[in-house]
Amino acid sequence: MRSKEKEAEAARERERRAKIVAAEGEFQAAIRLGEAADIITAHPVALQLRTLQTMVEIATEKNSTILFPAQFMTTVHDVLTTVRRDAESK
Repeated sequence: MRSKEKEAEAARERERRAKIVAAEGEFQAAIRLGEAADIITAHPVALQLRTLQTMVEIATEKNSTILFPAQFMTTVHDVLTTVRRDAESK
């Protein structure tokens, strides 16, 4: 009977450690997301560029065609203009 108790205790300890590791991972992810939000706040075009990257990844993985509303194309133009302006100023 003692052996089963020790096994149960060891299993509880492994589960406790796994929860701590998972919580630490979540904490680190939250910090990184906060940092990303700060960058996007300072550079709004970054969010638009990330959205475009995500769309390209989805289209490539799923072999899809993406239809963009006309207003979105204006946004793309604005992003490209901003990127060119930033590149020229460096």
